[in-house]
Amino acid sequence: MILLVLKWLFGAAGALAVSAAAFWKRSLSFSGLMAAFVMGTVYFGAGNAFWFGILLLFFITSSLLSKMKAGIKEELERDYAKTGRRDAGQVLANGGVGMLFVLAHAIRPLDVWPVLFIGAMATVTADTWATELGTLSRRPPRSVRTGRVLRPGQSGGVSLLGTAAAAAGGLLIGAAGWLLAQAAGMDAGSLIAWSAAGLVGGLAGAFADSLLGATVQAMNRCATCGREVEAAFHHGRPTLPGRGWRWMNNDAVNAISSLLGSAAALLAAALLGGI
Repeated sequence: MILLVLKWLFGAAGALAVSAAAFWKRSLSFSGLMAAFVMGTVYFGAGNAFWFGILLLFFITSSLLSKMKAGIKEELERDYAKTGRRDAGQVLANGGVGMLFVLAHAIRPLDVWPVLFIGAMATVTADTWATELGTLSRRPPRSVRTGRVLRPGQSGGVSLLGTAAAAAGGLLIGAAGWLLAQAAGMDAGSLIAWSAAGLVGGLAGAFADSLLGATVQAMNRCATCGREVEAAFHHGRPTLPGRGWRWMNNDAVNAISSLLGSAAALLAAALLGGI
């Protein structure tokens, strides 16, 4: 019992240190700090270094990429409902599905939970990497639905650079997951199966995110320039309701994509005998 309490306390201390540093670096808002603190505590307290390490890997790499050529991205962020400084909704949308798998594994340990977790975290990593690096591509993105050219950062767009970044992010999560599982004393299976789960899950989830963004995600229209944007305000004026389902905001898209990425990762691992 004492060891369990110490484990939760250690997780809380680590989560507080990381989230506070991110808040200081302006990667998190205050609500994002609180959500990250709770999430990190659960990831370590109910899980172990495997679960917490993957969360940390996603957060650190994503935060570093968001700072790359921030001046260029600042203009694009004006179209988004939220900026690179993550709030509680963004934190939960990116790590909430993974936290459910952590808790499920703590309640009833099964081999499927870590694989589903890898798929969820590979999705959010792949999608974030694709967004952060894809917006820097010299070639404009194309709609995943129609193939027409879109402006950089527009919802539903994909590019070769962004797709390569998504693949790299997903593969990293899968390979790192295998290493962390080994270090945590878990039955990790094969590196190939875990890497494939991360790669397939990440790509499937990232493309699902783009497809949802191109079809049903709630989008607004600027009353001044007529541009389709996520933001509630553009050019200093309230935007007008546009296409999509009103409840399907960017956070909902991220959560649904994570579930789809998890399913794809599980299928890939099963085909390769990884579970």
